[in-house]
Amino acid sequence: MSEKNSIGGSRGSEAGGGDSAEGPGPRLFSGVSPDQVAADLAPLVDFRREGLPMGALKALVEERLLPHLMRYDLPSFQGLFNGPLEEGAAYGAHLALDWNQGVTNWQVSPGGATLEELSCQALCRLFGLAPGADATVLYSGTYANQQALYMALYHRAEREGFDFAAKGLAGFRDPARLAVVVSEDAHFSMRHAVRFLGLGEDALIQVGVDGNRRMDADELERTLGELRSTRDVFCVVATAGTTSTGSVDPMERVADLARDDGAWLHVDGAYGLAYALVPEKAELFRGLDRADTVAWDPHKQMGVPIPNSILFARNRELFRPMALFSHYWNRADAPGPNPGLKSIPSTRPLAALSLVTSIRHQGLDGLVSRLRKPLVAIRDFYETLLDQPDMEPLHTPDTGILCFRVVPESVPPEDLDRLQEFIYQRILLAGKRIVSVSNLGGMATLRAVAIIPEVTVDALLETVAEARRIATTFEPKTLSPGSD
Repeated sequence: MSEKNSIGGSRGSEAGGGDSAEGPGPRLFSGVSPDQVAADLAPLVDFRREGLPMGALKALVEERLLPHLMRYDLPSFQGLFNGPLEEGAAYGAHLALDWNQGVTNWQVSPGGATLEELSCQALCRLFGLAPGADATVLYSGTYANQQALYMALYHRAEREGFDFAAKGLAGFRDPARLAVVVSEDAHFSMRHAVRFLGLGEDALIQVGVDGNRRMDADELERTLGELRSTRDVFCVVATAGTTSTGSVDPMERVADLARDDGAWLHVDGAYGLAYALVPEKAELFRGLDRADTVAWDPHKQMGVPIPNSILFARNRELFRPMALFSHYWNRADAPGPNPGLKSIPSTRPLAALSLVTSIRHQGLDGLVSRLRKPLVAIRDFYETLLDQPDMEPLHTPDTGILCFRVVPESVPPEDLDRLQEFIYQRILLAGKRIVSVSNLGGMATLRAVAIIPEVTVDALLETVAEARRIATTFEPKTLSPGSD
């Protein structure tokens, strides 16, 4: 990132708005309003007949755009799943940009297509999947989840004796009976998936979670039993690291129940799957190898460029429904590897390269160390908050996320939801740190995310101190008991 920042000042300046008593330090972004950002960017999209020399263009971008981009490299970025590029990943990313390879098949890039195939097979081995497992590279976990549900539908159609690619949902005797079962904390992309597949959101059946926000396997068992007479559950989705709390569903038990019900098992590991590589967390992921499909987003915590997502399948043959051939492209008789036969994108970047160069540069020991540090920070953060009476952790962290509430004695319970939103908005407007908000069981919470090693327990506690300070400026709508 450039050091030049003539609107918000140099990196680390105090320009910007917001309610903050924090001392000098770098900003995550300019901290100005959306209207001001739009005004600053308007000259960039003022397309004219004459072009700009590269020097003038660079100056314009650095002056107008860079101050408003988010600094993912700072330990005060604690809200979402973004991070700066790891050194090895940056090298691979620059190569991929310089060569601009499409890697759909051997015809367009022999080296690129082969590297994607080899890397997918190596990743299957790394995560301990079955010997016949395979994978495909996609643009995001949302697309991976959509494709997994399509593959599950295709598999169900085959069991019922028809070609889903030819007949679609009309081939089912009663498409309205089709159902996907997920936990109440499953990612919203599952709603996208049932919409895009023409199933509609009525096809999505939610089951509750336990006290640690993991799918309640007992409730799943009851739900599957109750649905047998009225619905056809073709897929059960477990989450390996929910995006709300980082909780890992009990995959072994869920796998047993899906198998007994004849349902496809998809695991959405977009956020959490990487932590299966950390030895002390491996037990949480037991049963992963039994999933039919698994989604993963390396761009979330592996330090590789966006987009970089993977969809695994327990057997290469399960990707067969995705294959389409043409007379000039993706020919059935073409030699060499053809990654484009396993997923929809027919123009696909060399995304695998940055992941390969990152892992090779760090080594597996270095990679595990990188992944472990944020987990330790969140664990220590949780344990510290347990001893602070005005802080309320809402779950024991499985991975690198903790939801908590600021609960001062001076604020009545009925105003606590509004307080969490108030704190979030004030922190966001100040532009110096980022947390996020969530809602657990109808209760508003603050949500801290540690993705990069630089997010330490001290950095997290600095955010708590700022949240506590902001809480003193909050005006409850009602008086607490004992107040005048």
